[in-house]
Amino acid sequence: MYLVVYVDDLLMTGNNESYIASIKKELGKSFEMTDLGYVHYYLGIEVTQHPKSIFLSQKKYIGDLLNKFGMTECNPLSTPMEQNLKLTSIEGKEFEDATKYRQLVGSLIYLTTTRPDISFTIGILSRLMQKPCEGHWSAAKRVLRYLKGTQDLGIKYTQVDDFSLIGYSDSDFNGDKETGVSTSGYAMSLGSGAVSWRSRK
Repeated sequence: MYLVVYVDDLLMTGNNESYIASIKKELGKSFEMTDLGYVHYYLGIEVTQHPKSIFLSQKKYIGDLLNKFGMTECNPLSTPMEQNLKLTSIEGKEFEDATKYRQLVGSLIYLTTTRPDISFTIGILSRLMQKPCEGHWSAAKRVLRYLKGTQDLGIKYTQVDDFSLIGYSDSDFNGDKETGVSTSGYAMSLGSGAVSWRSRK
């Protein structure tokens, strides 16, 4: 059994329902608790459960982001970043509201919890938080336009017979135009869905 605790929210899961019930009963003796049944929403992550699959997404979170940054009516794009774009520390004039840029990128970082497809782009944007420029802001807004058209995407875990660990990795060469440093990334899948991923300089 796994017990996840965040402030006053508890999430329990496991393969033995009677054992989970006994843990709930014991916790209920010491703490005032409300059992909400199967999880549907936890810390901004939507959980859709079916008999043989679980789907994790952040559709509502994306909708809230689009609304917060005035992008609800934007035209969607098919990629989170312009192909072959190499952002540098200077991309046009300095952006007038650096805090706004940091808020957006910080919010997008949390979105990578269920969206590994934006990890590379968010990794690049997060390097530019100290002194963002207009070009950086445009690149960050492009991610929102991509998310507008892909709100329904997430990670689906299904019951499979072949429960294998499969990994993919890649690296660019001399990807950072200013430092010459490469960016590497990997994605690990266990069974049917990704369980670990990273993109870092």
